[in-house]
Amino acid sequence: MPARSDHPLRVLVVANQKGGVGKTTTAINLGTALAAVGERVLLIDSDPQGNASTGLGIPRAQRKNTLYDVLMGEKPLSEALVKSSVPGLDVVPSDPDLSGIEMELAQQARRSYKLRDALEAVREAGTYSYVLIDCPPSLNLLTVNAMAAADAVLVPLQCEFFALEGLTQLLRTIDLVHQNLNPKLEIQGIVLTMFDRRNGLSAQVANDVRDHFGETVYQTVIPRNVRVSEAPSFGKPALVYDLKCAGSQAYLRLAREVVLRERARLPRPFSKAPAQSSV
Repeated sequence: MPARSDHPLRVLVVANQKGGVGKTTTAINLGTALAAVGERVLLIDSDPQGNASTGLGIPRAQRKNTLYDVLMGEKPLSEALVKSSVPGLDVVPSDPDLSGIEMELAQQARRSYKLRDALEAVREAGTYSYVLIDCPPSLNLLTVNAMAAADAVLVPLQCEFFALEGLTQLLRTIDLVHQNLNPKLEIQGIVLTMFDRRNGLSAQVANDVRDHFGETVYQTVIPRNVRVSEAPSFGKPALVYDLKCAGSQAYLRLAREVVLRERARLPRPFSKAPAQSSV
């Protein structure tokens, strides 16, 4: 049996209702980077398309029990776990049946808390230090379940013209979940993705987002990178496919920022971290 984590579990949702913003790529590579620095990570694939499962090399044949079975109450979450090829990173895979979960749960009690209830055993076991939930590109019951179960939301934001418009809607949903379902929910941070330094619009969007949201935006920016785009077709995170590429290095820096933010908020001994230099 894996050893208990040395600090309380944190559940982070990776969410944005806009598709194509690097959400699944961020979930996969952030999970891999956290595992690489010694964290025990569980990635829950909550998107019916199952891209996170595929991107971590989990073939359909290995997805005997999935998140669908967990949310329907047919299996405990522990029976849906699949080990990835990355040491320290486990996966709860997705299933196309998830696309109909909203109608199937419509008349059930606590339908917005199905995932939170399933995660209680994981919290009590103390095996993992982080759970990352990759949400579908929509604000549906799957996303609401993820946010109701989470401690915080990590928002990937593409550096393009309509980014802020979509972000406003997402923040409204986060606020509604905070008010009605999960009063502890907060925003862990906003990560700028698909940044193209050759495109002046990317820099303009990045500046606008930082002006508006300040320190909520991570310092790390994820660049457009061919190697990161290629990696899922090989069933590998970018950090395994090409550790030295610019995208992989950016995700390692993002993982460090995430951990530092977590250390800053948690009680000792986990918060024992050297003070950041002002230089």
